[in-house]
Amino acid sequence: MANSIFQILSDFFARYGYWVVFFGVMLENIGVPIPGETVLLFAGFLAYQGNIHILPAILIAIAGATIGASLGYLLGRYGGTSVVNRFLRRFPWVAKRYDAAQKKFLKYGHWAVFASRFITGLRVFAGILAGALRMPFPTFLSFSFAGAACWALVIGYVGFLFGSSWGKLVNIVSRMNRLALTVIGGCAVVLLLVHLLRRRKSP
Repeated sequence: MANSIFQILSDFFARYGYWVVFFGVMLENIGVPIPGETVLLFAGFLAYQGNIHILPAILIAIAGATIGASLGYLLGRYGGTSVVNRFLRRFPWVAKRYDAAQKKFLKYGHWAVFASRFITGLRVFAGILAGALRMPFPTFLSFSFAGAACWALVIGYVGFLFGSSWGKLVNIVSRMNRLALTVIGGCAVVLLLVHLLRRRKSP
């Protein structure tokens, strides 16, 4: 699987260069289930190999993520929840991810926009959810841009620092995703306990 992804991305980067980063990340953030994170990791890998430069790749990823999420926001805002749901129900596996993302978003609000950058599944739907739930656009844009910048720096430089081996990089990223989910789950438990304690103390 890793070798197939390597070959496909190699061909795309050879033909289109930095545009692969922009459209790969942008389309994922609009709501299309494209592996934008893998695209950016591969860009970091190519930068280590000397085929492209890491800084432009990261800046382009930030722009793509911010623009894509903003377009997703508009889709959710003006398309409405009913339109979004009607479209998603045609694809059950996508709808399942959307439902899970919506629960997290309703619970954590604007911080979910920032954190969603680092969570596969939630990242795809954050903009749509923010628009459908009528989050103020300036608030959304601020947290979205901040999250995009942090995400692009981390993922781009992970790809660069471990660019000596694509197979090793894939394994490291897999472990990082599991660790991120564990940390987020732990934080959610802590927040829930704090919330319950406050409710018990309140008259």
